[in-house]
Amino acid sequence: MQRLQNRVQPYAWGTTDRIAELLGREADGTPAAELWIGAHPAAPSQVLDADGTPGATLEEVVAGDPAQTLGPDRDADRLPFLLKVLSAAAPLSLQVHPDRERAGRRFAEEDAAGVPLDAPHRLYRDTEHKPELLFALEEFHAMAGFRSPGAARDLLADLHLTDLPPAATDLFAQLLADLSLVEEGAALRAATQRVLTAPAEAVGPLVDAVARACAELEDVTVDGSARILADLARHYPGDPGVLVSAWLNKVHLQAGETLFLPAGNVHAYLSGTGVELMASSDNVLRGGLTPKHVDVAELLEVVDFRVLPAPLLPAHHVSADEAVFDPGVGDFALTVLQVRDGSLTTWQKPRPRTLLCLQGSVRIVAGEQELVLGRGETAFVGAGDHPLVVTGAGVLAAAAPGQSWGR
Repeated sequence: MQRLQNRVQPYAWGTTDRIAELLGREADGTPAAELWIGAHPAAPSQVLDADGTPGATLEEVVAGDPAQTLGPDRDADRLPFLLKVLSAAAPLSLQVHPDRERAGRRFAEEDAAGVPLDAPHRLYRDTEHKPELLFALEEFHAMAGFRSPGAARDLLADLHLTDLPPAATDLFAQLLADLSLVEEGAALRAATQRVLTAPAEAVGPLVDAVARACAELEDVTVDGSARILADLARHYPGDPGVLVSAWLNKVHLQAGETLFLPAGNVHAYLSGTGVELMASSDNVLRGGLTPKHVDVAELLEVVDFRVLPAPLLPAHHVSADEAVFDPGVGDFALTVLQVRDGSLTTWQKPRPRTLLCLQGSVRIVAGEQELVLGRGETAFVGAGDHPLVVTGAGVLAAAAPGQSWGR
């Protein structure tokens, strides 16, 4: 068992106070978007020595003894998941993640073509898929997956658009026709492709006109679509992703609810703070709400255009105090444990785990080893450090491989 020191990512969309508050630090006005807890090579956690001095990275620790850290069930000598705390004050980009087969194939093709790993137009940074879940720590707003194209068509058709140039007027008419196609998947694909490939002189004014109309509309929709589109346009004026957002599910999580985003699911986080857990990959295809590279052809190959409900992930309650969120992908599952004074929880199964104390103080014991974690403190527990006993009084988030992990 080893305490960790983790890196905070200061992306511009992050809040200035939520992660600082969790870590017990004074907010200094700098955005703090993500706290990374894991062995991802882009920002690996560091293991703290007994005196609190940062030592080797967790990536190096895992690579140095995979049998002890990952256990006999591993199918690779790398930690398969990455735990984060994510805190958004502004919307993130529209994005989608590939499945493992496509990621491996396309990574090899880009390598063979000589595309540098750090090139802005590089699409695949590794060979892995990147499913992810988000456990809300407070009210959290997001968009995830497609709703009925008819609902999007009705919203747009009811808007009173003004000052549209001819190119934008034509684009709007074509877009309404796309969304009226009988087959829903075909309608969503056609509308998405049309918006993302439209010339700037058509799509920019249309986005601006839609945003003005949405801002003036008394939004009576249950999911607040008009308000969200107007807000997105304030952050990303003229961006075609604003229009694509019209046909996405709007998701409002309460604290304790969880969203799961499988391969192919188009999504964007809008605001809020949560614990995020994902496969340890950096493969992201963007579809708008960003100045970064968008490859429309590749995006259309990866996106799942089915109409589906918002992908909420229910908990499996091991007990009244232990909730497990396991989406069945193997790479990861999240356990949220309410640790009550006088209670004792034992985890027998040898699994690598990263631990984050969310509230109070928890005591972790493995054999003769012992750690006490306060709010915001983290640790790594290797598969060989089991059984693991948890006591104290607080709330503990634990990331580990899912039930279907391993050989």
